[in-house]
Amino acid sequence: MLDWKSLPAFLAVAREGSLRAAAERTDTTHATLRRQVEALEAQLNVQLFRRGADGFHLTPAGRTLLPQALEAEAALLKGMNAVKGLDREASGRIRVSADPMTGHFLLAPVLAEFSMLYPEIEIELTLTYGLESISRLEADVSIRHASEITEDAVARKLFPLSLGIFASRGYIDRALPQAGARGRGLTWIGYGDVPELSARIAASPFPEARVRHAMPDPEMHLQMVRAGAGMSLLAAWVTAVFPEVQRLPGTTLDQTRSTWVLLHDDLRRVRRVRLFVDYLCDALLERRADFIG
Repeated sequence: MLDWKSLPAFLAVAREGSLRAAAERTDTTHATLRRQVEALEAQLNVQLFRRGADGFHLTPAGRTLLPQALEAEAALLKGMNAVKGLDREASGRIRVSADPMTGHFLLAPVLAEFSMLYPEIEIELTLTYGLESISRLEADVSIRHASEITEDAVARKLFPLSLGIFASRGYIDRALPQAGARGRGLTWIGYGDVPELSARIAASPFPEARVRHAMPDPEMHLQMVRAGAGMSLLAAWVTAVFPEVQRLPGTTLDQTRSTWVLLHDDLRRVRRVRLFVDYLCDALLERRADFIG
């Protein structure tokens, strides 16, 4: 393998025509440059320079290597300039809004990986089941699960979000064989007075299961389900994070909602926001199968 560290020494001597001038150009010693040039010649098994009283002159082998070395130098400088530009442009704060379930169980590793790649970008994360307005600049980027987006914002639709009826494997094995018709003997973990939940229960295979408790927090539903307290409506991705949670046999998934990433139209030209949104969407798309179920 070519020792790339010797190429700058070769180029410096080729440009200056002497070790002393090349050493001044590269802020090193002529003895160091001589060793690097001789090491490169030994590695290639050719003589790159003809040494004379009037300086160093390229041999035919040196003239053959020169354009390749210049091309390698240009590619390296281009890459270094791109990285430096990225450091300058990829900085600042991004305000992100998401629901707590998505934030706690899906976003944390994504944000950690993104932060390592772009250490100058700061994430201000708000976890809420409310809708922070993109158009009123209450958030820069928002992750939402909805059937449609009516807000004036740039919206990227990723995939369907499947909702279903889930319980722990232990609860299913224990309670389902003893259940009566239409779910009698089973237990729903309730959200309280939520008409949408009542409608879903009525349309489910278990409309006569008892609705217990009033817990408006979906994460508490997840923890109660994991503990074997009953069944609840949850997003299908929970089984990928918590394998002890299973969809009840014979039930189907509701895919009327989708997962969206929103941002303000003006911000899509801001590099740090564009970098974050692209990274976020790619990371979520890798979990597409989990969301769809």
